[in-house]
Amino acid sequence: MTAPSTFGLSSEARNLHWLLTNLVEEVPGLQSVAVVSSDGLLLLSSDPGRNAEARTGAEARPTGPKGSSADLATIVSGIGSLTIGAAKLMEAGGVKQTMVAMDEGSLFVMSISDGSLLGVHGAPDCDMSVVAYHMALFVGRAGHVLTPELRSELRQSLEAKPTGSAQ
Repeated sequence: MTAPSTFGLSSEARNLHWLLTNLVEEVPGLQSVAVVSSDGLLLLSSDPGRNAEARTGAEARPTGPKGSSADLATIVSGIGSLTIGAAKLMEAGGVKQTMVAMDEGSLFVMSISDGSLLGVHGAPDCDMSVVAYHMALFVGRAGHVLTPELRSELRQSLEAKPTGSAQ
């Protein structure tokens, strides 16, 4: 995975990008990482340049859920909604984290703040406890800075990327 570009972003947005890059570099076996807003929109990913490549067909789709950070964001949003609904139905309080173990990988979803979610797609051999620990660190550090203004800035930065350019 490559580091996302932070040119022209506020210091808070650059710090959030740094936290995501640090998560990706510190935890072996991560295939894709996405931060998703409460309305299901991708805010930040481990490789936002892949979205443009997948849309234009410029290159073969990379590994990950269907190869796209937007696909991971969709999955994370859906799982987040499902688990929140289940928690309400069961009167069990807020959802802190969800883990899905599959034959060929794992999916982790953790609440950040105001309904935002952190989603991680891990390789089959990733250490689930290490992934969960580092996700909790990310959430603890990112939760207080992920304001409505920062979410708006991150959305706009993803929408402003030209569809044919590589990172």
